[in-house]
Amino acid sequence: MGGLGSGRHWHYGAHDTTDDYRAIDVRRWQRDGFLRPGRTFGWQWTRNNQVTASIQVRVDTGCVWLIYRHRSGGDEWKDENYPVCLDRTSCHLGGQRPWFRCPALGCRRRVAILYGGGIFACRRCHKLAYPSQRETTDGRARLRAERIREKLGWEPGILNPGGMKPKGMHWKTFERLFGEYNANVEQSLAGMALRFGFKR
Repeated sequence: MGGLGSGRHWHYGAHDTTDDYRAIDVRRWQRDGFLRPGRTFGWQWTRNNQVTASIQVRVDTGCVWLIYRHRSGGDEWKDENYPVCLDRTSCHLGGQRPWFRCPALGCRRRVAILYGGGIFACRRCHKLAYPSQRETTDGRARLRAERIREKLGWEPGILNPGGMKPKGMHWKTFERLFGEYNANVEQSLAGMALRFGFKR
């Protein structure tokens, strides 16, 4: 698989984040029409327009087969070819939502995303944190503030001035978001001031 499983980031059970692992998302495959029984397709990961890894996928009724090669460090390449069961749940407005069943021994959790190590498994089996969980308290507050700026259509960056209420947004919604925004900016700036030792 072009090195999947090699190096520190691919060590099974390492305490990394989800961003450190290659991922497959069953929702994306469903949207792209790949989950039809009898279909075979390839999936690739790229960095700087260069393919860094790839797998082959074969779709059967009720499962997908993942076919790839991987190695850890300088070990020999190992061939993998195993099924990942699919599950479906009904949506409130009709249709069905697909899920992977984690193939790790003893797991079988229903998840949308699997992460590639020696095998593709769920976030819990790989002991992965979300990147936001590694953020400091002030870092999380900054991210929340930036998300609110995006909702309001303001220029990114909490040190930039705020903007106006977006056209069509209710004043009550705007005032709530504006209050949340100010609280998060205050928390973020206070945390940065504390960490870097400067007075505000």
